[in-house]
Amino acid sequence: MGRAKDIIIKPINSRTANAIIKKIHYSGKVVSNSSIHLGIFLDGKLEGAMQFGSPMDKRKSIALVSGTKWSEMIELNRMAFSDKLPKNSESRAIGFSLRLIKNKYPQIKWVQSFSDATACGDGTIYRASGFVLTSIKENSSIYLFPDGERIAVMSITKGGDPEGRKRICERYGATYDSSSSMKPFIKIGAKKAPGNMMRYIYFIDKSYKEKLTVPILPFSKIDEMGAGMYKGVTRSKQATSSDQLESGGATPTTTLQSKEVQDAS
Repeated sequence: MGRAKDIIIKPINSRTANAIIKKIHYSGKVVSNSSIHLGIFLDGKLEGAMQFGSPMDKRKSIALVSGTKWSEMIELNRMAFSDKLPKNSESRAIGFSLRLIKNKYPQIKWVQSFSDATACGDGTIYRASGFVLTSIKENSSIYLFPDGERIAVMSITKGGDPEGRKRICERYGATYDSSSSMKPFIKIGAKKAPGNMMRYIYFIDKSYKEKLTVPILPFSKIDEMGAGMYKGVTRSKQATSSDQLESGGATPTTTLQSKEVQDAS
């Protein structure tokens, strides 16, 4: 594991976590309802963070596992690591976080996370950490704007942030309306980011795996669909397959890192 054994993962306050996430996460944004914040330290310096909390649409998420109570699942909302962290830091940090959740929050039975292959990777780190793959979908939720900014549809459509929609319209000269339509932004050159979104689930309580209401997809499905990506660039089938053969996908991709240091969740 090399120097990965030297990293320290410990709880930090939300303000500290938000600051490092905004600095190194490719989106530059945090999820406001994150409730568990873990800092990743190397040689005493904060070099990354993980944030867990409710999904955007929790009612839809809990339906993935039959009988899940409102408090029994959580989502890995954000994960960002600077390029100063050594290889295998991601898998060490994920393993620690899952053990912490199991011990400190026994009501939580399973964890959901998404791999944004339009900017990061196809989830090698999750495959290496014991997550199961439950969905591969062509991206329809992240748009690229003319200046390269990536914006989530939910944040600027009806039900999102009305003021945020106004600010985006003003910034790009789009015609403002309060609808859920992306047409004003498409007219000024915004387009769907190419790539796929993968949904992964980790079962802290293994009995809940039997309650899954959607199929578990074999990792080979990523190759079959041509969905393998790394940093938003399509990977060869050979590369994706070899990742899976190494202890279940053991060599972690540097997913979820920002462009200043390395794109991050």
